[in-house]
Amino acid sequence: MNFTVAIVGRPNVGKSTLFNRLVGKKLALVDDTPGVTRDRRPGDAKLVDLRFTIIDTAGLEQSGPETLQGRMWAQTEAAIAEADLTLFVVDAKHGLTPADETLGEMLRRRGKPVVLVANKSEAKGSDGGYYDAFTLGLGEPVAISAEHGQGMIDLRDAIVEALGEDRAFPPEIDEAETDVDLRGGEEAEDDEDFEPEYDDTKPLRVAIIGRPNAGKSTLINRFLGEDRLLTGPEAGITRDSISVEWDWRGRTIKMFDTAGMRKKARVQEKLEKLSVADSLRSIRFAEAVVIVFDATIPFEKQDLQLADLVIREGRAPILAFNKWDLVEDPQALLADLREKTERLLPQARGIRAVPISGQTGYGLDKLMQSIIDTDKVWNRRISTAKLNRWLDHQQVQHPPPAVSGRRLKLKYMTQVKARPPGFMISCTRPEAVPESYIRYLTNGLRNDFQMPGVPIRIHLRASENPFENRKKRK
Repeated sequence: MNFTVAIVGRPNVGKSTLFNRLVGKKLALVDDTPGVTRDRRPGDAKLVDLRFTIIDTAGLEQSGPETLQGRMWAQTEAAIAEADLTLFVVDAKHGLTPADETLGEMLRRRGKPVVLVANKSEAKGSDGGYYDAFTLGLGEPVAISAEHGQGMIDLRDAIVEALGEDRAFPPEIDEAETDVDLRGGEEAEDDEDFEPEYDDTKPLRVAIIGRPNAGKSTLINRFLGEDRLLTGPEAGITRDSISVEWDWRGRTIKMFDTAGMRKKARVQEKLEKLSVADSLRSIRFAEAVVIVFDATIPFEKQDLQLADLVIREGRAPILAFNKWDLVEDPQALLADLREKTERLLPQARGIRAVPISGQTGYGLDKLMQSIIDTDKVWNRRISTAKLNRWLDHQQVQHPPPAVSGRRLKLKYMTQVKARPPGFMISCTRPEAVPESYIRYLTNGLRNDFQMPGVPIRIHLRASENPFENRKKRK
């Protein structure tokens, strides 16, 4: 990206709508309720021939630094300091307010390039608000409609004029392009004995989920070593799913902070439903998912439902017992948690669980190593030759049951995909194979091929009958 632009303004002037318009996706939550955005959210923007990084921010609300609104404004100030240019958005439909004048004075004192944007200019009676914006002393406002995409050419010209063409269009640097398939291989290899090596240089996407106030944002801030995400004692601070990138031992990690997810019956407000839907999208987009438990009240029903959701989605799950610094008897609690993990999550036997403290940094290296180790298992491929030798041994050790007086035969096995590992078994009468025998095979795969704690899929397919379509002779 060539340069960075921050979008600022008071609440409910259309900053997130403009952000979504520039990035070309509905990344930021948008609602009529003022103050939806709380954290600063970066994105890759495209405006005609301009390419730049755009940062969505929280609206200015006058409040003390210790309050939630004060902490939100601190995040906005950090975005302004980071940006090369600021888009100051005002509401042309409703006109200027004292908050607009206060923010305009702040931006003038900083001395950085500012483009004044009069949003909602398509509304009837917006001319008065547009001309009022001249009184801010920030130059001629650009009349746009972020909702309908009007005025984007004028906005592009204003940005180029504010930055200068040399800054807006730096000389291109020829770089070798590398196509990285972040989805990973899904097809089975032709070579039956082929087992690809794990690529530990590929970027890794990790989602952090959990109940409200479990310490997810604090955990990511500790990883980054800065107050990048908004935190506090209030439950439900995070609304948008925010992605941050950092390096761990030379590997790029892209982490997604998500909104806390309560029981479905308690989610009534539209805004919370949007936040939960955004969190679910982050889970589906991620490769590894860390389920953060509050170690002082672990294994609530919602914790188990979240873990089951991650496993059903086929992601690589890791448990993190946060707030370990508040535990009085760590050894006794650790033994209890291990027993409950094995008993309450049998569908992911061997799942990695790590005690941590996002506040102090305890256990974070061990957590990251567990994430990498689980991702290796999640990407593992086993050769067809090994699988068929293993299947023969399993049937000798524990033959399939006879159903309706007829013995079931498992003839052939191969791995059809990874991420998560999926296997296909060719057999007679697949509909008659009992669930208990499939669990027996699943647990055998975990134990014999060292695949703990990840979802394993086994699909049964009827073997082809060469005489099936032949007409019977009279």
